[in-house]
Amino acid sequence: MIKIAVDGMGGDYAPHLVVEGAVQAADDFEDLEVIITGREDAIKRELYRHKVRGGKISIRHASEVIEMSDTPVQAIKKKKDSSLAVGIQLLKQREVDAVVTAGNTGAAVASSTLTLGLLPGIKRPGILITIPTLHGISVAIDVGANIDPAPEHLLQYAIMADIYTRYLLRKKKPSIGLLNIGEEESKGTETLQEAYKLIRVSGLYFIGYIVGRDFFTGNSDCIVCDGFAGNVVLKTTESIFEMMVALISKEIQKDWLAKLGAFLCKPAFESIRRETNYEEAGGALLLGVDGVVIIGHGISSAKAIRNAIRIARESILEHVNDHIIEGINSRLNSNSSKTIPISRVNP
Repeated sequence: MIKIAVDGMGGDYAPHLVVEGAVQAADDFEDLEVIITGREDAIKRELYRHKVRGGKISIRHASEVIEMSDTPVQAIKKKKDSSLAVGIQLLKQREVDAVVTAGNTGAAVASSTLTLGLLPGIKRPGILITIPTLHGISVAIDVGANIDPAPEHLLQYAIMADIYTRYLLRKKKPSIGLLNIGEEESKGTETLQEAYKLIRVSGLYFIGYIVGRDFFTGNSDCIVCDGFAGNVVLKTTESIFEMMVALISKEIQKDWLAKLGAFLCKPAFESIRRETNYEEAGGALLLGVDGVVIIGHGISSAKAIRNAIRIARESILEHVNDHIIEGINSRLNSNSSKTIPISRVNP
């Protein structure tokens, strides 16, 4: 059985929707056992609302809750019996195979890094998300874990994104693009220019710099960026989607012809909604830590939680972390003779 710990108190709608999503996942996957961490009485109340198959879901009590407003370092130091900390400890002790949380992202990154440690050879963890594009699904790393990376960190992100895309998205030769303010080699910071050189000789299918407009074209299967730029793009995109939906809905209400057109286009709108809906992606993988950790959106619905658990399960079955260790060793060692000095900018 695959065992996955779910942070029962993490997220804006916890524990109600978190428990509902955990129940959905337990019902959908025969090989899955879910351990929900958090305040036992609150979680039990939610479980009573559902039909739970025996042995598929259990509770591990945790007396504290990390709030979205808590600073990461203070949260993990002062709230050692939080639902997040208990789940991470279960993973460290190998009582579970993965952890899923929709709680405080900074606390999840800090707790995972400090408690689990990093995979051999990895210098910094990175958050990887999947992106719907004009040519299928692409991925982006990092979108918030490391806002001030060194060139070597960006190279390792490229390697980890390549591995995820090959094993989970089944793309044989994923293309790698490095996010910059221009496509010319002379553009960008010293860090980006040094990272460009490292990725170019890594043996990956590197297509060079890409710019913001390429984020959703699908021209690059893997987009590598620092956590600051990646997070800004992600949050900006979310607001644009919300604005477009609101504007289209407003225009449709203006006259009966527009309403008729909307009715006729409903199947197309539904298809687009499914392709761009965060619920389908479920959550983002925190790659580079010694364990499988999935970080969901704070507003995660039950469906999103279910799909975050699905992503965790798939990552375990595909042995993603084992492949990352192999990839880091083979890529870096095979190119040791071609090593380019790494800039001391952003150590």
